[in-house]
Amino acid sequence: MKNFYKISQITTLLLLIGIFVACEEPKGISSYQSNHWEDHYVDPEISGQKGDSLQKGKTYLSIYSHIYSFSLEKSQSLTAMVSLRNVSDTDTIYISKADYYDTEGLLIRHYFKKPIYLKPLETVEIVIDEIDNHGGSGANFIFEWTTKYTTPEPLFEAIMTSLRGSQGLSFTTIGRRID
Repeated sequence: MKNFYKISQITTLLLLIGIFVACEEPKGISSYQSNHWEDHYVDPEISGQKGDSLQKGKTYLSIYSHIYSFSLEKSQSLTAMVSLRNVSDTDTIYISKADYYDTEGLLIRHYFKKPIYLKPLETVEIVIDEIDNHGGSGANFIFEWTTKYTTPEPLFEAIMTSLRGSQGLSFTTIGRRID
């Protein structure tokens, strides 16, 4: 009878834990959600000022949602952290577009509702979750930006990572100006 009582208590405890865990709301994919752009939004008129003192540019950045391992049939999903960096120590820059495309070149999502600014030496990130594999092995971003001609161009980098047990994998890509 004593063993039955202990088994009954353990079973009840496990049942309560199971109910508690099952009641937790599932987490969404964070790369779908709006990031912290609201505190960086700027009036489009300011970011797109006309004048000889401003340069506009476009940068391409490759991203890997997964990479192949051993063969085309086996792949490894990756988390991608995309850094948007203002490398100027004196001037603010403006980024008007951050669009994410898949391997076939189809738009997956826009990241800004309106242009954002980055203060001198400021960095903001976009994180593509490991379970968000919509981009594929040939995903990419297109960024559009505006700076003064005397201001260095912004830097766009990505770090892709994956951890399995005690082994890890990581590599980087750097944006390339295309316009």
